[in-house]
Amino acid sequence: MRDIVCCLTAFAAVVAPAFAQSPAEEGSGTLRVCADPNNLPFSDRNGKGFENKLAELVADDIGMAVSYKWWAQRRGFIRNTLKAGTCDVIMGVPALDMIGLTRSYYSSTYVLVSRVDKGYEFSSLQAPELRDLKIGVHLIGDDGANTPAVQVLGDLGIVENVVGYPIYGDYREDSPPLRVLKDVVDGKIDMAIVWGPLAGYFAKTTAAPLKVTPITGAEAFLPFVFQFSIAMGVRKDDQALQSKLNEVISRKRPEIEAILDEYGVPRL
Repeated sequence: MRDIVCCLTAFAAVVAPAFAQSPAEEGSGTLRVCADPNNLPFSDRNGKGFENKLAELVADDIGMAVSYKWWAQRRGFIRNTLKAGTCDVIMGVPALDMIGLTRSYYSSTYVLVSRVDKGYEFSSLQAPELRDLKIGVHLIGDDGANTPAVQVLGDLGIVENVVGYPIYGDYREDSPPLRVLKDVVDGKIDMAIVWGPLAGYFAKTTAAPLKVTPITGAEAFLPFVFQFSIAMGVRKDDQALQSKLNEVISRKRPEIEAILDEYGVPRL
């Protein structure tokens, strides 16, 4: 998912024009996956995301082939894919009431990201240093939903030095949510606050050494939460597939962990 925001409120709420789609294959021999074609490290049309790798692992384990329904993860994603019956599973979702969930296969957190040479040593959003830094955050849209970091920084009065980056960005670019992290590398901002998997992946794939620090002390900001468990999502009436996926998650736990490690996904 996009920055849980990546992704979280965005995924649950979030409009969207369709992008080029490949027709879902019919038949019990195909695992039909709902996915975004331009959203690394999660998924892309070339199969380079960790959710692509998970889909391949799952399908191979249950003796199926993989096909995709491609749709940008914006508002209407679930309605136009899973609920429309054009695909059967979303590989990474937070706890959502509108769909059936498997058991969680990883939990992660929001993180602070900065260049190593900046030397920042704090991990709390209450750190006084944040008031003097240029901070990049993801913005979801104009429908009242926002990331927990944006909400908490606003409550703390840290506003003037915060730079907002649309979570969707320019879809003509590769994986638009990574823009905020590129600006950390380029020195346009001092720090970014993003969903952990985005940061871990980018830190592994960029030349500049980056420091990825899980946010601590977040319990002080309840009801806003910064840690989320991620599962696979199916239609609520598809208990057969849900059960199969749960079995794979249990059976293939070491292989799943290896994929997450490969992509630098920070876990709790």
